[in-house]
Amino acid sequence: MSLRKVYAIILSILTISLLLIVSDLEERFSRALHSTSHAWRLALDRRLRDLGVSQASWLTIAVAARADQPLSQTELAQRLAVEGATMVAMIDRLSEAGLVVREPSPTDRRVNLVALTKAGNRLYDEVRTEAEAFSKELLKSIGKEKLAAATELLEQLQIAAESAP
Repeated sequence: MSLRKVYAIILSILTISLLLIVSDLEERFSRALHSTSHAWRLALDRRLRDLGVSQASWLTIAVAARADQPLSQTELAQRLAVEGATMVAMIDRLSEAGLVVREPSPTDRRVNLVALTKAGNRLYDEVRTEAEAFSKELLKSIGKEKLAAATELLEQLQIAAESAP
């Protein structure tokens, strides 16, 4: 499951939890989901620290790298669930570091598309390699059946959250 999907699920669960009074089991689930995701991101961030990028940076690079085509700054912000101004500042930093470039949209001159540079793609490859090793390490003690069931549950929750009014 991609980090983007996990992040979207977490935001949805947190929002629901703040607005509703939930049963003990539902509250326990919500807390576990949030805490696990948070701990996972922090642990991965510690592992990636040697690469010299922040969590926000590597998440942005990962989302840009996984896109079929360059995304606008607005699309990146939406996928990362951050404000547009936050994304502009992030793209500025990544651009200064030589990891991304802004390209004018061929269809709308008001829009900048964000594309990874060769250095950005190399960094993404390093991040992906470390993230995959980290995931395997964390999940090695979880049986395939439990992992499949948990993944299906999270995917169902994401679909429900995305279609909720």
